[in-house]
Amino acid sequence: MSGHQKAAADPYFPDNGDLRYRVHRYELDLDYRPGPNRLAGTARISAIAGRAPLGEFQLNLADFRIGRIRVDGRAAHYTHRGGRLRVRPAKALPAGKAFTVEVHYSGNPKPVNSPWGSLGWEELTDGALVASQPVGAPSWYPCNDRPADKAAYQISVTTPSAYQVVVGGKLLTRTTKSSTTTWLYEQAAPTPSYLVGLSIGKYQTALLGDPGLGGIPQTGHFPAHLLTDFSRDFARQPQMMTLFQDLFGPYPFGEYAVVVADEELDVPVEAQGLSLFGTNHVDGARGSERLVAHELAHQWFGNSVTIADWRHIWLNEGLAKYAEWLWSERSGGRMAHELAAVAHRSLAGRPQDLKLADPGRKLMFDDRLYERGGLTVHAVRCALGDVAFFKMLRAWATLHRGGVVTTPMFAAHVERYADRPLDELFQAWLYEGRLPQLPS
Repeated sequence: MSGHQKAAADPYFPDNGDLRYRVHRYELDLDYRPGPNRLAGTARISAIAGRAPLGEFQLNLADFRIGRIRVDGRAAHYTHRGGRLRVRPAKALPAGKAFTVEVHYSGNPKPVNSPWGSLGWEELTDGALVASQPVGAPSWYPCNDRPADKAAYQISVTTPSAYQVVVGGKLLTRTTKSSTTTWLYEQAAPTPSYLVGLSIGKYQTALLGDPGLGGIPQTGHFPAHLLTDFSRDFARQPQMMTLFQDLFGPYPFGEYAVVVADEELDVPVEAQGLSLFGTNHVDGARGSERLVAHELAHQWFGNSVTIADWRHIWLNEGLAKYAEWLWSERSGGRMAHELAAVAHRSLAGRPQDLKLADPGRKLMFDDRLYERGGLTVHAVRCALGDVAFFKMLRAWATLHRGGVVTTPMFAAHVERYADRPLDELFQAWLYEGRLPQLPS
């Protein structure tokens, strides 16, 4: 790894990702057998070398058996240890050259261990689920695992016909041969590796809302016994979709799916065009409706507009948290300023050692980051006033659609809508640990 690359690698996960090239498209061809939990895959990765000739490059991939690796059709040398697959093409690739890597691999997929529990491929009682944030993607396919390297995906999964396969994106074909079915999905929008979601299970499917009105096709997949509860809990999601498009601009993808896995999950998890919930998030009383709003809002903030590296995670979580408050306010619930007051009281009684703009790896998923993130967005709203605030928010999501952003970019964007400098506001909320006063 060159010194230059180390300097700019993700400060929280320096072993993940390689800045010397970027990926344009992944084509994954997978065969999964739930009983023995066996995965066999071929990954075809279309990439472009960076500014220097590429004598070797790195992919992230967990402990699978490698069948063979080819670069532009020719056998390549490789080493594979510690989750890193180092590939050395037969001949160095010239700077700026487009190239293709093909990796054949197989094994028993399992989650990647992390300070936040297991990430990535998880074998369920009957089926499997992938929730990769932040670094779980290598648990099931070779990738350049950094959020800023966004690519298009085509994913084919063959599994016994009793199972349904849900992937974020458009289902192109579903082909049954004897006892197996192959599901082929396409996600054309630029997608970071951590947001490639997948679910394999025995589900019932329902349509949410009426896409016939030029709306976004929304589907729900859930265990059949949850039909009544699911229908009630997700009934207002189409209204959320309408509200968020009004506030944040057009929905950034072609479709949206939600899956309720037949297991309890600590928290729901967003993926590109897809959100994953557990049975514990479905109670028939809309008890988790704020989370339905939160995951949907991530499709704009986090998924379409993606952070350059994990230091900026508050931009994903603070804006999705604020979307919960906006949904509450616009759907007859408590106003955003009341919810901000509740969050502020809760934070005031807890340690004040979290710097929002760079929380450190240990605190990047701390509850306080979500609450303080929401409060920061509220402080911005109070400083700008509603007209300028909603104009700013919509422009942020629209200008950076499919792109990559940082905290300084957000601050500079907000400043364009303010009638006075906001340096002090950003300094206090983003860069200092102490909790500022409740914005009014």
